Amino acid sequence: MHWLGRHRRVALALICALGTGAIIAAALFQQVIFANSIWANETSFRDALERKARRTMVHDEFVFLGIDEASKQLDQVTPEELQGSAALQKIKQGYPWDRAVYAELVDRLCQAGARLIVFDLAFGPDRAGTPEFGAALDRHRDRVVIGADIETTGNAATDSTGVILVPPNKALIADGLMDDRVGYVSIFPDPDTLVRRVHYALTDLQIDRLTNGLEPVPARPWETIYESLDARSLRKLGSSDRIPPAGRSGMIRFGPSDAYQPHSLYEIFVPAYWEHNYRNGAFFKDKIVLVGTASAIEHDVHPTPISGATSGPLIHFHAIAAALDGEFLSETSPLANLLLLLGAGLAAWLVVAFVRQTLVALVLLFALTAAYLGVAVFFYNSHNLFLLTVPVLGAFNLSGLFSLGYDFTLERMEKLRTRRTLERYVSKNLVKEILENPDSFYSSLRGVRLPATVLFSDIVGFTSMTESADPEQLVAQLNEYLSRMTAAVFANNGTLDKFIGDAVMAVWGNVSSRGINEDAKACARAAITMRYELQQLNQRWKARGIAPFHFGIGINHGEVLVGNIGSQEKADPTVIGDAVNLASRLEALTRTYAVDILVGARAAELIRDEFNLRSVALVQVKGKTQPVEIFTLVGAKERQTEFLKQLETYEAGFRKFRERDFTQARILFSRFLDFYPDDALARMYLERAIDYEEQPPDAAWNAVEVFKKK
Repeated sequence: MHWLGRHRRVALALICALGTGAIIAAALFQQVIFANSIWANETSFRDALERKARRTMVHDEFVFLGIDEASKQLDQVTPEELQGSAALQKIKQGYPWDRAVYAELVDRLCQAGARLIVFDLAFGPDRAGTPEFGAALDRHRDRVVIGADIETTGNAATDSTGVILVPPNKALIADGLMDDRVGYVSIFPDPDTLVRRVHYALTDLQIDRLTNGLEPVPARPWETIYESLDARSLRKLGSSDRIPPAGRSGMIRFGPSDAYQPHSLYEIFVPAYWEHNYRNGAFFKDKIVLVGTASAIEHDVHPTPISGATSGPLIHFHAIAAALDGEFLSETSPLANLLLLLGAGLAAWLVVAFVRQTLVALVLLFALTAAYLGVAVFFYNSHNLFLLTVPVLGAFNLSGLFSLGYDFTLERMEKLRTRRTLERYVSKNLVKEILENPDSFYSSLRGVRLPATVLFSDIVGFTSMTESADPEQLVAQLNEYLSRMTAAVFANNGTLDKFIGDAVMAVWGNVSSRGINEDAKACARAAITMRYELQQLNQRWKARGIAPFHFGIGINHGEVLVGNIGSQEKADPTVIGDAVNLASRLEALTRTYAVDILVGARAAELIRDEFNLRSVALVQVKGKTQPVEIFTLVGAKERQTEFLKQLETYEAGFRKFRERDFTQARILFSRFLDFYPDDALARMYLERAIDYEEQPPDAAWNAVEVFKKK
């Protein structure tokens, strides 16, 4: 066991190392199908965590003015309201609007006390109202930010994509993207098209790499840096220190998916709405107002972890909120990931190597998996840190389950080896009970009284045979004989209690019982099988010139004491008691009555309905004060023979003998012997009947034969 335990742990360590190594290899070769699925599942887990776990706080000062269908159509505006507003009249002319609308919007919001106005719109070609809007941007330059586009161009020859920065119309802002009022509005998704991170600032090269699906490289000192709409907004709000460096994307924690619902922009120009909904502008005091499209027709929506379709303006709000609150998410470093994976493999090995109960080990694996998930959620919520999760749990559970599988296989093989080894020495049903119900078995070894059927078998004259026979041949013959006898016991669900030299002791009902009747009948079947097997062996031995064996079998049923009997140095599970002793005495009496099987009275009662029995005697063996009726086992009742028909004559003579009608007994025994002249038992009773007929026994005679020796 020491060898097994030591090498078992080495084997388990190797399995855990292979499982962990497979996951580590998956991290190095993420394009391989298996590896790709692991990291795809890791991304899916993180998205699920983003949806279910803590979100960025909603900022009440953020207001989204949406250019929706109601603002474009103005169906809810009355002719009087339309007539009284120059801005509404320009809106009614059709979208894109006259830029004087935006000029009036900026003036009105700034007069109301808005802290910042952000336009998630690109103002490219020249359009009516550009001078008015440009003048408004100049008047409120510290409180306004507008968007610029990044357009892509395809190159079929090189299968690559180029980029073109499209600044606002020069009549609006002459310096384009270099002006602190201008930021690009483009949003760059991850390779799976979901937007999880925000690029607050980029260089030309970085934009080009992102457009072609590559990770941006760090900005070089001589490169021009362009800031996004979100970065420009943060600068205007005095939070420049919260803007990540160029090319270093910010993986942000999103706010609730239903945050920042849009207000229809046209309401700003309707006096009734302005008065009642916005309290004559007081609603906008110190607000950060974002103006952008809120119409499904514009298709300015992007899939994010929190929603399948999040509008671009809302993503900008989430990005600004994440930066203001420091809600940037980080990932564990490659070194930390490696240590986590190695730790997972080590933890799996510790569980499986030192916890021997499979069920307990499984529970521990599940508990540690749940605990790690809890830790991952805790770090995500409290420290904005994504712990590597799916690969770590994959390494842990892959290593653990494969190790358990190996351990289970090893245990099964060891159990099978142990069973086969034990079955060479003890009964198969005893081995089964020990391995499958150890608690019950060991409890019984402390001592318990049970009804059982006991069989003793012994070779007649074996001691004298050992004095003259060839030792090697005799041992081989004895082993062949005992193998057949043992097989007969096992085939009939008996327990091989012990070998006593050439004797066999078997028990039914001590280890497991099918009921006392069935136990006794199984014992009788075993005895008949042993009789048949010995006949077959004797025929084979005779053909080989080997002296045959003859045996005697004693069968008895009664209460026995089951326990582990012996000394502190050596003890055996066995049965003791009066019923056991009587079975042994009956086996010895087979010599006296010249039969091969003797059955006690209680066992005879239990098997009589299935087996034919022959009366033998009423005996009082050594150690007993009361006589017992004994029988010999003829065979199963299903086999009707001529002998059974004539046996009725013997049984009638036996009854007459007991009734002291010795003359009639003599006649009946003689009649039986006419058919079976070699029957020793009938001849014995014939001789006794003749003797008693000539000299009757005294009045105290009761046909009991008393034996003073074992």
